[in-house]
Amino acid sequence: MVTRFRSIFDSPFLRRLSWHVKRVGEKIDRRFFISLAAGLAVSLGLAAISIWLAETDRSVGQLGHSFYWAGATVLGLGEGGFVSGPVGWLVGWLLALFGVAIVATITGALVGFVIDFLLKEGQGMGASGYRDHIVVCGWNSTARDLLAELAKDEYGTKVVLLHDAERSPAPDQIYFVRGSSTMESDLRRAGIVTAASAIVCPVDGSDQADMSSILTVLAIESIAPQVRTVVEVNNPDHVAHFRRANVNEIMVTSKLASHLLARSAMYPGLSELVTDIVTGGEGSELYRVQLPEDCLGLTVDQLSATMRSKHRATVLAVNRGGVSHTNPGASFILESGDDLVVVAEGLGDLRPRLEASALA
Repeated sequence: MVTRFRSIFDSPFLRRLSWHVKRVGEKIDRRFFISLAAGLAVSLGLAAISIWLAETDRSVGQLGHSFYWAGATVLGLGEGGFVSGPVGWLVGWLLALFGVAIVATITGALVGFVIDFLLKEGQGMGASGYRDHIVVCGWNSTARDLLAELAKDEYGTKVVLLHDAERSPAPDQIYFVRGSSTMESDLRRAGIVTAASAIVCPVDGSDQADMSSILTVLAIESIAPQVRTVVEVNNPDHVAHFRRANVNEIMVTSKLASHLLARSAMYPGLSELVTDIVTGGEGSELYRVQLPEDCLGLTVDQLSATMRSKHRATVLAVNRGGVSHTNPGASFILESGDDLVVVAEGLGDLRPRLEASALA
């Protein structure tokens, strides 16, 4: 029960709403509302005492009733029969008029906040409020395709797009934050501090776009060093700069494409096979999963047989201590802490390995 209530009050919507309340609260004139509250309290006190002295037998119980009547009258709920003299009538009319002004002021403030909330959210000027999500920084054809791929993934990770555009180019289910990925304030609105990973895409194919990506990575590292960063790079000569910026994974699209084209020229059909695997073709999703406990101590051959029979998964590589062992030898023994890269129809009973420490 406690966990359920905690999840409700810790929902992304409430965190998003709290961010807007804080933002609006920093801009409003607090002195005005403090003065209004003070004036209301003084007016209610004077009105209640006046009614108590002029309209009641001046008992302690009637004093409390007078305060209740004054407050209810301001809200339009006062008892008309509680007062019967000119003093009570005059005070009641004044409180009613004062109450209309109070209610109008409060209503105007609430309506203004709701309109501001809706407008800011629609324009990408809000805050995501997510945790353990993926932040996509920048927009290009790669970002478009990867968002479509993430939307189909069964793990169901929330995704936020941070891009400087008037309208979101992403599908409706992707939360859009308008801003620059090199600005700390915009990264915080995208929830980078509580994100699981960030994908940085260059806005075009220029060297300048790579420089902007490096600045984005440096900004992320400065405020959220625990977040895993994956970057698409235009120029292979810039890879060293990205590594110095502590990028976790680098994808040089042109280099990858050239290698795949060369292998396909010599071995026909490889490009279709690789494309099918990495794009989630029928029966061939690519996953990184935790090593099942019943596989500890097995050889690679035994592991392969077990994964095929129990999970319908084909083992491609074993990761140990941050090193990937692709197609390891028959004498390779599985140990605690290892994780696997497999091709399978789905996760099934397998658990994904997404911790930043495991993916370093």
